Amino acid sequence: MANSASGMHVSDECKVKFLELKAKRTYRYIVFKIDEKAQQVGIEKFGNPQETYDDFTNSIPENECRYAIYDFDFTTEDNCQKSKIFFIAWSPDTARVRSKMLYASSKDRFKREMDGIQVELQATDPSEMSLDIIKDRAL
Repeated sequence: MANSASGMHVSDECKVKFLELKAKRTYRYIVFKIDEKAQQVGIEKFGNPQETYDDFTNSIPENECRYAIYDFDFTTEDNCQKSKIFFIAWSPDTARVRSKMLYASSKDRFKREMDGIQVELQATDPSEMSLDIIKDRAL
């Protein structure tokens, strides 16, 4: 059983879908939600590879915490096509305190289970995960 020190259990589906995003590029993003009753992290939404960053940010609830993985494609100054996998911990100031504590205490375990995250971003406000910030962190 999970406790606050170890964080929530991460469902096998989360791990499988993350590997599909990483290796096969099946998804542009995945939004994860903690299910308190089941004591585990599960998947709330997938984004297909054609979806934009705006589609991604619109899929995250404004007043509730979430974890998200985003596969960001970009072109370097040398004109090379690259991709970086972002982990975003969304914890808005307007979320319930208990929810923020639960997501904060489970974050490290979740990240350990998702091997291959290249950039981590903590956001409490939409401006902290704007496309400009994603671009800056990718380079």
